[in-house]
Amino acid sequence: MDLDLRSSVPVDLQADLLAIGVLAADPVALPPALVAALGPGLADTLSAEKFKGKAESIFTIRPLGRVPARRLLLVGLGEASTEQLRGSAGAVGVTARKMGAERVGLDFAAAGLDIAGSAALVEGFAAGNYKFDRYKEESKRKAECSELVLAGPAAAQPAVEQAAQVARAQCLARDLVNEPADAIYPETLAAFAASLSSDTMQVKIWDHERIQEEGMGGLYAVGRGSSRPPRLVHMHYQPEGEARASVALVGKGVTFDSGGMSLKTSESMKTMRCDMAGSATVIGVLRAADQLGLPIELHGVVGAAENMNAADSYKLGDILEMYDGTTVEVHNTDAEGRLVLADCLVYASQLEVDYCLDLATLTGACVVALGSRYTGLFTEDDELAEQLLAAAEAAGDGLWRLPLDQHFKDLLKAEWADTNHVGPRWGGASTAAAFLSRFVDGPRWAHLDIAGPAFLDKTERYYVKGGTGAMLRALVHWLRELGA
Repeated sequence: MDLDLRSSVPVDLQADLLAIGVLAADPVALPPALVAALGPGLADTLSAEKFKGKAESIFTIRPLGRVPARRLLLVGLGEASTEQLRGSAGAVGVTARKMGAERVGLDFAAAGLDIAGSAALVEGFAAGNYKFDRYKEESKRKAECSELVLAGPAAAQPAVEQAAQVARAQCLARDLVNEPADAIYPETLAAFAASLSSDTMQVKIWDHERIQEEGMGGLYAVGRGSSRPPRLVHMHYQPEGEARASVALVGKGVTFDSGGMSLKTSESMKTMRCDMAGSATVIGVLRAADQLGLPIELHGVVGAAENMNAADSYKLGDILEMYDGTTVEVHNTDAEGRLVLADCLVYASQLEVDYCLDLATLTGACVVALGSRYTGLFTEDDELAEQLLAAAEAAGDGLWRLPLDQHFKDLLKAEWADTNHVGPRWGGASTAAAFLSRFVDGPRWAHLDIAGPAFLDKTERYYVKGGTGAMLRALVHWLRELGA
């Protein structure tokens, strides 16, 4: 999608879709050129239809040849906060996607756009315009938006272009999540990561034999029941200049989760291709960092496995030896993600980075607690928590801190091994985080449970059903702040 940033978007723009923003404070305050083209009765119509300019609300006008655009929208901006601008642009993206608009004009100049607001428009529009239809008949596929003409200050040009790179990375992550498990499995996920190699990013891959030889008992056990064996992926981005910090991002890459011996129901299994969403976000962030040239040394570590049933599957009651020598009792083979992450966290800790963050669709308990809007944040580092919460708010990603203390660690005491990997029924998201915490040694650490927002069962706001690229924008924002 090409971007054309202008001080204003003319009403006579030749476009498939022209969207004009209006404020809740005065929803009938319209551009004079639009009133001249459509007639003075437009304000009366808006009042009669009770259009209030609420953020993300849309009023459709049939141009009838009075303006060149095929479709004309008035879009409510609310009070024009950055998040309201992002959401309203997302609503336009949804309309553009449904009608197959190739050239779109977006004029939210009524909001008095600043640099952050202009960038948010690009992020929101791209998120709403996203679709995954490569497996549909060609006749049923809609054309993609190829050009976005938007209003904004000239000084916003660099930020708008950077926002486009972040949006592309988010779409990449969404594609990875939405691909069926027959297309994305450990080998192909690793190959895709390797395809992103560049002068500043190197990718190293361990096959299942190396994983076993190195003693990654968790990753190996989870993946050994599949005919598609596990992989460890290490992406390393090294900026051209001096790195201002070093960060490891660890992603759960369970490309399909049957539950293993603790078998899921058929209904629960339908969308379990999404269980690698953490790895998709990590890969997307690495891609964005490389394209943006962020001054941060960045490691992306992905444990990729299929959790399947076979004669060689790991079993309840097994005792696994992890990468750092810790022994773990297996009480639920459907709690496999934390076993994969544990080995990867030990590996990441040995990289001697300043920060280590992991992302995973880890627990249903987190979904019960927070729903589909919020990611659960677990860390004992208050300063890091505040940084991540601020980054999520700025980027429009929902993030909520949940408890992680000694109480939850005490719930993991084991009978025959060093630790159990699951606790009692209640507080499951926190006991999962407590388990992971013992495998981090050195870096400042946070765990992000994205089980709720990573994959949507139905359309929510400007996100269609499927993968969302949860926390990608927030992490890129955090990395930028870290490198500032």
